[in-house]
Amino acid sequence: MTESESIAYDVVVLGAGPVGENVADRTRAAGLSTAVVESELVGGECSYWACMPSKALLRPVIARADARRVPGLRQAVQGPLDAAAVLAHRDYFTADWKDDGQVGWLEGIGAVLYRGHGRLAGPRTVTVTGPDGEQHVLTARHAVAVSTGTRALLPGLPGLTEVRPWTSREATSAHAVPGRLVVVGGGVVATEMATAWQALGSRVALLVRGAGLLARMEPFAGELVAAALTEAGVDVRTATSVKSVTRESGTVVVVTDGGDRIEADEILFATGRAPRTEDIGLDTIGLEPGSWLPVDDSLRVTGTDWLYAVGDVNHRALLTHQGKYQARIAGAAIAARAAGTPLDTSAWGAHSATADHGAVPQVVFTDPEAAAVGLSLAEAEATGRRVRAVDVDISSAAGAGLYGDGYRGSARMVVDLDRETLLGVTLVGPGVGELIHSATIAVAAEVPVARLWHAVPSYPTISEVWLRLLEAYRG
Repeated sequence: MTESESIAYDVVVLGAGPVGENVADRTRAAGLSTAVVESELVGGECSYWACMPSKALLRPVIARADARRVPGLRQAVQGPLDAAAVLAHRDYFTADWKDDGQVGWLEGIGAVLYRGHGRLAGPRTVTVTGPDGEQHVLTARHAVAVSTGTRALLPGLPGLTEVRPWTSREATSAHAVPGRLVVVGGGVVATEMATAWQALGSRVALLVRGAGLLARMEPFAGELVAAALTEAGVDVRTATSVKSVTRESGTVVVVTDGGDRIEADEILFATGRAPRTEDIGLDTIGLEPGSWLPVDDSLRVTGTDWLYAVGDVNHRALLTHQGKYQARIAGAAIAARAAGTPLDTSAWGAHSATADHGAVPQVVFTDPEAAAVGLSLAEAEATGRRVRAVDVDISSAAGAGLYGDGYRGSARMVVDLDRETLLGVTLVGPGVGELIHSATIAVAAEVPVARLWHAVPSYPTISEVWLRLLEAYRG
């Protein structure tokens, strides 16, 4: 093993996923020299094992479901999906798990890439152990940004390692369709992967410990998604936990807490995430290895003046788009502090990730899609505000009927009665993923309900649901 002399940069970024890439983009745009350290593929979890491959798997599923709702097209799409073509399409979107293109982009902005495992070695110092054992010592004049993301969290079931369970990584990168698949969990990964693999030909059993799916959204979201999964052939079992799991002669055997025995070819655990901070040297700066990193709204780690934690690792909002938003804020804050210029950390200021607190959007790409931004009714009530929820059937919009026969969907907006602004919006139904940004603007901009009356939805579109919501609110 060889060790090089310390090399100084203005900024050192740990992790080259979308979040780390965006931090580097913003600091380089500000003229700061930036090193980026990555132990796997440049582009990170989202590009190779999460957002992109999962949506590539789901897109044909949703397109076929939409086509089956349209007269004149329905009969043409009754056959099965071409699983091999779908998997090949997924491989295309992951660039066959090669990162040449993203490395080229990173180099194109002038960042310096170090491949290997990066660990903090005291304040403003990062050591990188390369794939051949070579070491580099990097020092940061202004900031180190930790953007190492999260990993799948597996339950502590005896013998689970020997079962070789799927996590989200295997579920999005598998090269064959399992005949039978057990999915454990009720959140986004669980519902999306149950949707995808069932449509590709698996017999799927979905085991949910809680009372329903998508517990972080309004209850009706999980109810509509559960009903659709059941109709599609998924065996949805709520209030069900896994007591034991073994693999016998290649077959996975699951025993539930109710004593049921389920056999499958593969089992996916989608039961949570843990921060990738267990081996990045947090102990050298007085922090707990394996912990989430609390930050202020400029994404600077509490109690430091040089360390930033951006994206999933700070546990504010475990979503790629929100992490990229944080990266833009953090990059601007790092640049301002480096230049000695004042920061605007007021609510919605240029150096404040205010949206993390009340304007986080999310789309679940099931059939139907579920999309939400801001606070649910229960979350809004918990803040002590005077609030009102307004619910409408999305099929009341003319565009919904044109979108497909038998359109089923529901919409809710949560209104702050004292300010008459929206605190949250939830939409569930085919195609609603493309509607959520209008809701995000309304929530983030705190647009008064009175002004929303003047935002006229085009006819005949599903977006007329906005008019239906406003009419229901005014009565």
